[in-house]
Amino acid sequence: MADISISLPGGETKRIPKGSSAADALRALVSSKERKRSVAVRIGEELYDLSTALNNDTKLVPVTKDTAEGLDIIRHSTAHIMAQAVLDLFGHDVKVAIGPTIADGFYYDFDKDEPFSPDDLERIEARMKEIASAGMVFEKRVVPVQEAVELFEEKGQTYKVDLLREIEADSVNLYQQGDFIDLCRGPHIPHTGFLKAFKLTSLAGAYWRGDENNAMLQRIYGTAFSDPKFLKRHLHNLEEAKKRDHRKLGKELELFMIQDQIGPGLILWLPKGALIRKLIEDYWKEEHYRNDYELLYTPHIARRDLWKTSGHLDFYGENMYSPMEIDDISYQIKPMNCPFHIAIYKNKKRSYREFPIRWCELGTVYRYERTGVLHGLMRVRGFTQDDAHIFCRPDQLESEIFKILELNLHILKTFGFDEYDIYLSTRPEKYVGSDEHWDKSTEALKLALEKKGLDYEIDPGEGVFYGPKIDIKIKDVLGRSWQCSTIQVDFNLPERFEISYVGADGNNHQPIMIHRALMGSLERFFGIMIEHYAGWFPLWLAPVQARILNITDSQLDFTEEIYEELREKGVRVEKDMRNEKLNLKIRTAQLSKIPYMLIIGDKEVESRTVTVRLRDGKNLSPMSISEFADMVLKESVPGNVQ
Repeated sequence: MADISISLPGGETKRIPKGSSAADALRALVSSKERKRSVAVRIGEELYDLSTALNNDTKLVPVTKDTAEGLDIIRHSTAHIMAQAVLDLFGHDVKVAIGPTIADGFYYDFDKDEPFSPDDLERIEARMKEIASAGMVFEKRVVPVQEAVELFEEKGQTYKVDLLREIEADSVNLYQQGDFIDLCRGPHIPHTGFLKAFKLTSLAGAYWRGDENNAMLQRIYGTAFSDPKFLKRHLHNLEEAKKRDHRKLGKELELFMIQDQIGPGLILWLPKGALIRKLIEDYWKEEHYRNDYELLYTPHIARRDLWKTSGHLDFYGENMYSPMEIDDISYQIKPMNCPFHIAIYKNKKRSYREFPIRWCELGTVYRYERTGVLHGLMRVRGFTQDDAHIFCRPDQLESEIFKILELNLHILKTFGFDEYDIYLSTRPEKYVGSDEHWDKSTEALKLALEKKGLDYEIDPGEGVFYGPKIDIKIKDVLGRSWQCSTIQVDFNLPERFEISYVGADGNNHQPIMIHRALMGSLERFFGIMIEHYAGWFPLWLAPVQARILNITDSQLDFTEEIYEELREKGVRVEKDMRNEKLNLKIRTAQLSKIPYMLIIGDKEVESRTVTVRLRDGKNLSPMSISEFADMVLKESVPGNVQ
């Protein structure tokens, strides 16, 4: 049998017999330690099982279990053994649907007459451990589509048959471990013994293919890692995330509420939450004024024709609310602010000397979301964007994007977010505008990122219909990513609305429009902050910075005096003058996450001082009311996240 040449990028080359497996190639090329960590190989742009036969000269890359690709393979393989465990325990009358990987794990959907219970999850997980320890080999078979259809029809697995009916290829991959067979592109781990750290986490309902007209299936979520210590850390973070859930803390701290009588996805900001919102908005406005933006306010509805001109009805109509008739004219509630800003632009003739024009607005918009995806502040139907639109000349585009990035990262850091992932999203399949405009705007975004020295990933095809964009996903204290900031270049709306400016040559030219939001929406950003800080907001954002706690009624008058003086000096203060024990008042203040507690007893009345107790239980030396006020105001600087 002839030999073939196998090599690693930049590494040595070996010759092995033709038809040898990828695993054989790794034995010849890499150390025993790396080989044990490998779960697949990459050849060109594709991933392959270690059992893949090599018949030509090949350059390959080991895919180890501690890489993102390796972890994805581990999780997908774990989904397969979960499905196997379900059929082992509940019989083959259970129908399996799909089982993909997701951001932090995997899920599998099942059609089963009786609902799964939490106890069932424990049984399934126990069976999965037995399958893992058995070291069952993942065997791949490539079969004709019709053969696969007949196989799954015989097994009664109708969802697999539905999937196969839509496949246009001549053949498909089947993977089998033990007696469980699944339709899957692969690759998979060599055998189930690779699975050392997994956990089933929750149950949910899901419509087949996400269509509410289809059958409701039962979804089991789980996660898996390459090492038990990573799983332990992840499970700890899940528990911590439950404690930090913004819906739970929002209720406990009286920040916001959602009421059925008002409607799902519509937020009622309570006094403390509204105060934090005011602080956020005040800071946002000051920073924008400092960066040469002008503030706008626009209506919540507009004539339906406006949305036809903008293209939103064609490209975004399913997310817009039904029109209303006013004076026999059709109006529609706004999902975006941009057409209003264009209307203001068209209010008068513009000159190239005016550019760039930077307009910002805290504009409330309304978008339809299905009830099933609404989630506290994170997914709502009415929200306020920290919106802005910049109109500029082509020669200003790159520098304007650079300035937006600088302001964006500065504001995120001020609120305590200095870790993020950046994505450059390119042209989608459905788009408007010329390819030349798309290429120019994509290049400008890329150059601005590189000039700023920011690492980024290309997110192919994820641009909006009118232009490419930069997305910034911030990371919270638990390492979770949240989509917030976006910068979008738009050649389309200026063309649709026929806006122009007089250039230096005296002719009319079309400006470039940049859409951008730094926090995304106030609602979502606030929800992220609640969870990031676990409700312990930095002093400058704390709705109540101090609470005065008197020990007995003999300090009531002095408590009132302190309260009035601190309010006059600008400290956000409350008083707890209940006829209760001091320890109870302290405990209540701690549960309310108050940064400072001012303890007032007879000694403090006599010396006209306050004893300051910190949130961690430590006490500061007694100080005068003025000294305390000065300390709080000095510490209440935006960006001070201590």
